[in-house]
Amino acid sequence: MAKTLYVYDPPLCCPTGVCGPSADPELARFAADLRWLEQQGVRVIRRNLAQEPAAFSADPRVAEVLRTEGTEGLPLVLLAEREVSRGRYPDRRALAEALGLDPAEVGPVLEMAGTGGCDPTTGCCG
Repeated sequence: MAKTLYVYDPPLCCPTGVCGPSADPELARFAADLRWLEQQGVRVIRRNLAQEPAAFSADPRVAEVLRTEGTEGLPLVLLAEREVSRGRYPDRRALAEALGLDPAEVGPVLEMAGTGGCDPTTGCCG
């Protein structure tokens, strides 16, 4: 049976935050890492606070993080049985280890130059 990884993102202008002409390199890297996990047979469910707020209140662990830490506790990455990370996006090696995958098999990691983030004025939300 495939494991399921849940990602609760802070408010982003699009589902992954990788949009517009100057996408945040960290979000691009994380999106590539999630695609890699899916290729390894992991089911990934990703929620964005700006687009799916009800999903955040539906999980008691996520609701508690928001109540006590606000959006500073996001992103929150969970497996059914435990928390993988809070307040940051874990790297591919940490994700592999949390899911019991061989960290030696992580493959190439996306590296993207640039800074900035998702800018609603670019039309990425549109």
